[in-house]
Amino acid sequence: MPIINVEPRTRAQESTNAIERMYITMRHLFNRGFYKPMGVSGESLRESLLTIRPEIYGSIAEDKIELSGLLYVMDRLPMGIEECTYINLTSDEGYSGSHFKPIIPKKRRRNCYRIDKQQMNIEITRGRSEIYDILTHLTFLMVESHKIMKRVIINDDGSTTRDWKCLEDAVEKDELTQEEKEVAVIHTANILGRTFDEVMQVYRSFATPDNPNQFLSTIYYLGLLGKHEILDEQKRIITFSPVLRERLGHHIHGDRWAMRIKKHLIDHNLFDRPLHIISANLHSVMNSVYGPKVLAAQIGKKGRMETFASLSEPSGKKNRDAIKKYALQHGMQELKDQSGTNIDVQVFDTSKTSFEHVGFCEDRFRESDNNNKPVLIVMDYAFGEQAYETLDELLKPYKDGIVPRHMNIKSVSIMGKAGILEGEKGDIMVPDAHVFEGTADNYPFKNRLSKKDLATVGLNVVSGSMVTVLGTSLQNKDVLEYFYNSSWRVIGLEMEGAHYQKAIQAASKVRRSISKKVRVRYAYYASDNPLKTGHTLASGGLGLTGVKPVYVITEKILEQILKESLPKVEDQKVNQ
Repeated sequence: MPIINVEPRTRAQESTNAIERMYITMRHLFNRGFYKPMGVSGESLRESLLTIRPEIYGSIAEDKIELSGLLYVMDRLPMGIEECTYINLTSDEGYSGSHFKPIIPKKRRRNCYRIDKQQMNIEITRGRSEIYDILTHLTFLMVESHKIMKRVIINDDGSTTRDWKCLEDAVEKDELTQEEKEVAVIHTANILGRTFDEVMQVYRSFATPDNPNQFLSTIYYLGLLGKHEILDEQKRIITFSPVLRERLGHHIHGDRWAMRIKKHLIDHNLFDRPLHIISANLHSVMNSVYGPKVLAAQIGKKGRMETFASLSEPSGKKNRDAIKKYALQHGMQELKDQSGTNIDVQVFDTSKTSFEHVGFCEDRFRESDNNNKPVLIVMDYAFGEQAYETLDELLKPYKDGIVPRHMNIKSVSIMGKAGILEGEKGDIMVPDAHVFEGTADNYPFKNRLSKKDLATVGLNVVSGSMVTVLGTSLQNKDVLEYFYNSSWRVIGLEMEGAHYQKAIQAASKVRRSISKKVRVRYAYYASDNPLKTGHTLASGGLGLTGVKPVYVITEKILEQILKESLPKVEDQKVNQ
C-alpha cells in the first residue's frame, strides 16, 4: 500500500483542540466537585493553557513572569485571593445576610467573601461562562506562582535567593520610603526576569488606596504558596459547593430577574405597549435621549461627542447626576438588580419623553398617539452563556393565572463590545451571522443595522460573521487568523452574540412566544485587536476612543425604533 503523507497539525488546530479539551476538563472537574490546580487533577488544564498560549496571558509559556496578563487577571479576581489555599465556588447561598463583607473585583461584578485567612468563596450567579473564566484565570495565576518559586529556590532544602529574602522583608513593613520601594523593586525585577522600568510601570497599576505596595505583596504571596506546594506538598484546592452543582443550568437567577421586569411593566401599565429590548451599557441610551436637553449649552459650545466624552471623566459627575435626575423625572425608571444576575435594567416610557434637541427623533413621533409609543427595556451587559439565560426568560410569556400573557416584543437590539480582526480599537462591526467557537453551529440572521447606517466620518465599519467564543482569555493569534482568513470570514470575536440569537430564534420561531417578525439589530464597537501586539484586552481599556462608536450605534438603534413606531403615511391619510 502506498504511504499516505499526513500533514502535520497546524498551530491553529492544536490550539482549537486544546480549547475543547479545557472545557471538557472543566466540566468534568465541576461534576467531580474539587481538584488541585497544580496537582495531577489540574494537569490537563495546565497543559492545555500552555499549548494555547493565549495572547492575553502573554509570556505564560516562557520562564519570565507575565506582568500585563497578571494585572488583567488580578483585576478580575477578588483582592487577597493570592493568599488563599482554598478557593470555593458557590451559588448565592445567603452570605449577603452574614457578617462577611463582599469583595467585588475591580473589573468583574461578582461577590466574593474572605471566609478566613486561607479560604476565599466566590459566588457564581452568571452561569458556566463565569466558571470557565475564573478557572482559566486561576490556572494562569498558579502557573505563574510556580514560575516565581522555581526562580528563587536554590537548594533541595528550600533555601532561597537573596532577592526573595529582600522582597519578604519589604512586604513585612507597614510602609516603605521611596528608596526602600525602589530597592524592593530591583530585587523583585530579578525574581520576575523583568527590567526595573517594566516592574515600575505595572507597580502603579496594582496600587490601591489602602495598599500602594499591592504589587509586592501579590508577587510575594503567589511565590509563598507556590513554595508550600513545591516543598511542603500543601496543594491549593478549588472546590464547587453542592448547591452550585445542583443549581447550575436551571435559570434560577435569570427567572427572578425577568419576572421582576415583567411585574414592573404590568404595575406601570406598560406591558401591552410596543416593547423594545436593548442590551447595552446603562449610560448611552440615557445620555442620548436626555443629554441634549440637559446639556444644551455645553453641546452648543463643544459639540455632542465632545460633551458625551467629558461625561466619562471624573469631572463629569455633576453633569451625569443632572442627566440622571432629569431622566428619572421624564420617563426613565431604574431596576437595580436583586436577582444575583448583576444585570441592572432601565425602563424608558417614551410617551413621557419630549426628545428636545434630539436629532434622531422626527416631529411626527412627538405628535403620535402616546398609547402606541414604544417602551425601551435597556439591560446591562450579560456575561457569556448568561445572555441566553436572561433573554430566554425575559421573552417567555408572563404567567399569572391560567392564561399566559405574551409580551409585545417588537425588536431586540444588541450593542456589544468585541475584539476586532480587521481594524483598530474604536471601529464598528456589523454582523450577519454568529458562529460558535469549537463547533459548526451557526446563526445567520437579518440584521436591521447595516454598514451604510453606521457610516460616520472618522470611523471604520466592517461587516461579516462574528465568532462567539467560549472565553476571550483563551484566544491566540493562530486560531484568530484561521477564523479571519478562512471561508468563515469572521470579522471579530465576542462572548454573547450566539447565545442571544439562540434565545431570540427559540422564542420567535419555535416557541412562538413572541412575533416571528421581531426585528433584530447587532452592532459591536472594537475594544481591542488581539491580532496586533499591544492591542489586546490586557493592554488597557478604550478610554475616550470608545465614546464615538458607542453613541453612533446607540443613536442609530434609537432612530430606527422611533421611526418604526410611527404610523404609516397611508394609515394617517385613512384616519384623516
